[in-house]
Amino acid sequence: MSLALTAAARSSTSKLTQARASGLLLALVAVFLFVVAAFSPAVLGDGDTWSHLATGEWIFAHRAAPRADPFSFSMPGAPWIAHEWLSELLIAFAWRWGGFSGVALLTAVAASGAALILGLRVARDLSGAALGVTVGLGVALWLPNLLARPHVLALPLAAAWAAALLGARDRDAAPPLALAPVMTLWSNMHGGFIFGLALIGPFALEAVASAPRPNRLAVFRGWALFGFAATAAALINPYGVEALLFPFRLMGVENLSHISEWAPQDFGRVGPMEVALLFLLGFALTRPVAAPPMRAALLVGLLAMALSHARHAQLLGLVAPMLLARPIAEAIGVGRPGALKEVARVALAAGLAAGLGLSALRFAEPIVRVDGPAAPISALAAAPPELRAKPVLNAYSFGGYLIWSGVKPFIDGRADMYGGAMLGLERKIVAGNPTTLEETLRRYRIAWTIFPPGDAVVAILDREPGWRRLYADGVAVVHVREQALTAARRGP
Repeated sequence: MSLALTAAARSSTSKLTQARASGLLLALVAVFLFVVAAFSPAVLGDGDTWSHLATGEWIFAHRAAPRADPFSFSMPGAPWIAHEWLSELLIAFAWRWGGFSGVALLTAVAASGAALILGLRVARDLSGAALGVTVGLGVALWLPNLLARPHVLALPLAAAWAAALLGARDRDAAPPLALAPVMTLWSNMHGGFIFGLALIGPFALEAVASAPRPNRLAVFRGWALFGFAATAAALINPYGVEALLFPFRLMGVENLSHISEWAPQDFGRVGPMEVALLFLLGFALTRPVAAPPMRAALLVGLLAMALSHARHAQLLGLVAPMLLARPIAEAIGVGRPGALKEVARVALAAGLAAGLGLSALRFAEPIVRVDGPAAPISALAAAPPELRAKPVLNAYSFGGYLIWSGVKPFIDGRADMYGGAMLGLERKIVAGNPTTLEETLRRYRIAWTIFPPGDAVVAILDREPGWRRLYADGVAVVHVREQALTAARRGP
């Protein structure tokens, strides 16, 4: 009897130790993401961060979500669905609270929080090194698009939603209706909520197919009721059904693939996607990995999305580890780890402690914005205020900073509003098409331009009669129409 009790005690101690180690591993992954988001300049290096911040400030000022463009000079008053308005409000609040350090920390909290939700779901099936590798490879797919933008702020909602759907399948029950309000938050923060709604379908089909024949109708009704509730919850937004249609309209915009985040995966250099795929392929060739048919189909669909649009790698990295955790555990011959509460306790405690310390460190050295690929700060400062009030022809990536600086841009990151024709026009201009450039300068009465020095249009403007360089550095070149400059210097 005493030997049996001793063995049981040792087994319990071993499981507790394993759970604590797993919790620390998850905390390390979350802290890694926190550090990258809070301290890497690249997180604030996207031009859309500026325009999201400006939109949030506009919402604060007007106490409403915008419905028409208040920013550009090329499409003033054009219909505009600011579908990420709640995230933009949060970004503006973080900026008011802590400057750009606050924005970076908001991003860090969202990314690390999503990693913990993902990790705790995977920890139901895996522990130790297998847990760390599976979650680590998943979150690595987030890194190329780890930016201070709404899609990252919505990550915890996406992670919680996917984990809850899987939890419902574990219980052989429909998701609780109390989960539906998550969709209300998500639909007001980012257009990716449409993926959350679509995710209900595969799990509902799996539930119906695996249920005993007499119970299938009841199972279908349960999941259908939840689907209707989630859709109704998603409609609680300032734009109603237009918010549901928005993602489909965006994906139909011509020339969208020329924007880096919507371009296909580039395997010209080694990146997280290539590493994850090679690792998974090597594992599948040496171990009998078998996922249920519906989940395998879902994984294939996610992979196709990620290969077609780099932006969707984030969804693959979020959902795939949850779907693959059980097949991987079966392939390596391990049972369910157990002691999940201890894993969660250690992961949350260690992650929170590290996050508080890193936040203090971030505030001890506040972020000061300097010139960058999407922030032509010095170049814009060199343009006289009178000139900045006149029509400008700008690079797509500079539009967000121009908006934030009070300059009405020709184009910015709101591809959905500008449409494929305007995206194609900007692409031809940047490529140095002289006819397109001449027509655009004349049609829009352009007074000055601002483009990166490597764009072909810069060389053409250097030779354009009546135009001259006003300023140039490694980030941007400003050209000005001589008549406009003379008028600006003369003043009112």
